[in-house]
Amino acid sequence: MAQKRFYRHFDIPGHSLYWIIIAYIVLAWFFPVIGLIAIICMIGPVVTSIWKGRWWCGHVCPRGNMYDRLLSRYSPHRPIPGFVRTFGFRLFMVFFIFGMFGFQLTYTVPWSEGGLAMWSGIGRVFWTIIVVTTIVGVTLNFIYAPRTWCSFCPMGTISSWVAPKRAPLPSAFTNIHVGSACELKCRMCARVCPMQLTPYDSRGQETGYLHPDCLKCYRCKLACPHSLITT
Repeated sequence: MAQKRFYRHFDIPGHSLYWIIIAYIVLAWFFPVIGLIAIICMIGPVVTSIWKGRWWCGHVCPRGNMYDRLLSRYSPHRPIPGFVRTFGFRLFMVFFIFGMFGFQLTYTVPWSEGGLAMWSGIGRVFWTIIVVTTIVGVTLNFIYAPRTWCSFCPMGTISSWVAPKRAPLPSAFTNIHVGSACELKCRMCARVCPMQLTPYDSRGQETGYLHPDCLKCYRCKLACPHSLITT
């Protein structure tokens, strides 16, 4: 008998934003200065996480959108390896990516030329980092699960560090609440969670589910067969 797949693809209403990452990679290849746009997706998730948690990763990030809406259909949805979620590995990835970023900025950008050449060089560095990490993320999608990269993405990691973790919560923070009537029979909330989290662990808790890697995608709420999950 085949082993039951715990995590799976689950469609939710919303916009398909993955065309943005595709357009970015193509256009910035021909016009490197466009690569500077990546700054938005580096600063945005960290800043908004201060009062909304990793909401950006679940609703705005074009690459995350590509994993959820496009590649998830073709992923084996295997469990995300536990070691990539550890603090040590995630800290290493933060230093590694930013170290590589700093190295490229120092040795590949024509700072002395200034003007468009300099800004194009900086844009090319951003583009390179995005392309390489996207290749890694897509590869992991077909080996493990769609959001494997997001489990240790440096910007996602920093966002999880600054995300609210206890009451009182910011007024803009939208959390999920699992009703105390949940009997843990279906665990559908975990089956559809793109980060392979277990929202049912917070059943009956007044503060709700405060896992810092929750993307606020609300798939768990939509998938709950008994409507026991609210926001």
